Amino acid sequence: MTVVGLGVPTVHRPSSPAPGDGPLVDTFGRIATDLRVSLTDLCNLRCTYCMPAEGLDWLPNDQKLHPDELIRLLGIAVTRLGITSVRFTGGEPLVVPHLERIVAATAALRPRPEITLTTNGIGLAKRAVGLKAAGLDRINVSLDTVDPARFAAITRRDRFAEVVAGLRAAHEAGLHPVKVNAVLDPVTGLDDVVSLARFCVDHGYQLRVIEQMPLDAGHSWRRERALSAEAILGALRAHFTLAPDPRPRGSAPAQLWQVHEGGEVVGHIGVIASVSHAFCATCDRSRLTADGQVRNCLFAREETDLRVLLRSGADDSALEAAWRTAMWEKAAGHGINDPGFVQPDRPMSAIGG
Repeated sequence: MTVVGLGVPTVHRPSSPAPGDGPLVDTFGRIATDLRVSLTDLCNLRCTYCMPAEGLDWLPNDQKLHPDELIRLLGIAVTRLGITSVRFTGGEPLVVPHLERIVAATAALRPRPEITLTTNGIGLAKRAVGLKAAGLDRINVSLDTVDPARFAAITRRDRFAEVVAGLRAAHEAGLHPVKVNAVLDPVTGLDDVVSLARFCVDHGYQLRVIEQMPLDAGHSWRRERALSAEAILGALRAHFTLAPDPRPRGSAPAQLWQVHEGGEVVGHIGVIASVSHAFCATCDRSRLTADGQVRNCLFAREETDLRVLLRSGADDSALEAAWRTAMWEKAAGHGINDPGFVQPDRPMSAIGG
């Protein structure tokens, strides 16, 4: 296998079959313990870096997993494949009416996994308490700027106040730590990140700044326009004293920094440098789309269809084996920095974060 930078073959074909039991492993020795589950491709925002103003061609309802089908797959993931952390994503998961039911069913599994949610925060103010009661442990809320006008320009919706209310409700409901996910605008982002950091420090939230990745529906991403981790940290250091967090990073996607003021640590900021400093070697994630496809990488060009297996009468052992094979074929890295990189057909909204 030839590797150029982080470039990898689009498809990795192992010469040996996947193990039939034990951890969910790939041929490079990485063990997947973190499952990202997209509950829907629908979203009530139209962020410029994600989808066009008119939206996308949504998945037909009959192609999406029914709640009972998803609950069954979650059970296989946790009890047979060793998944210890489940994150629900979208699209926007709060548009899914049965979200609390799914969270509660996941919390009832043994061993109980950690359960987290990534949301844009719209509607969260009304549901944070119920989600906590259902078993949700933590939450990440997407917010790219604290300037209401810029928020409206980025999301194409004037709903900034609802997101801020959702953050406050999540904090009050005990969904700690509340994290704020930010994808910065190439033009205003270095100003936005400073205000975001101050907002998060003042309110007790943890900021996570994510390098923009080539996962937009219009395939218009350009490396030279996206803000790098170095540029982001440079802007922050002009206003804050940052020090590397001493805790081991492990497989976490974010490199953590302590924010120091007055000789004390007053907050933490994470930078997820998926493009400039990829962390593929420690990746521990498996992904399940809303239509029942296993993806072994965010940038995978192939998927494994568990929905068809489910609906054709496959037993749990067959579903487990298919999932193991999908992860066994995971490539060494995402390939963004390979000259021959090809963006996945699915945009981020249809894959899940």
